[in-house]
Amino acid sequence: MDIRKVDDEGDALSKEIVGLIESLGGKVTAAVPMGRRQFTYDIEKHKAGIYWDYAFELEEAKVIEIKKKYRLDERVLRNLIVIDERPEAAASKLAE
Repeated sequence: MDIRKVDDEGDALSKEIVGLIESLGGKVTAAVPMGRRQFTYDIEKHKAGIYWDYAFELEEAKVIEIKKKYRLDERVLRNLIVIDERPEAAASKLAE
């Protein structure tokens, strides 16, 4: 997230993202703020940003809607969505 475009360390934007996922029929299992971090290289003349890590369950076809919504949002500099296809047992071992 762009530090200059969000207040409150991105909490309001985070609630907006969680609301969008839930409105699409998904379930957010975790929304973890990772704090401010320096970028390795400048992104659109920005030297740092606020990072968040989300874990959610949602149909793959609806993930495209999330990408479309935040692709042009000035508050979001970059995003990465990874599909986790591990079995339940493997995922629960990593959580421990």
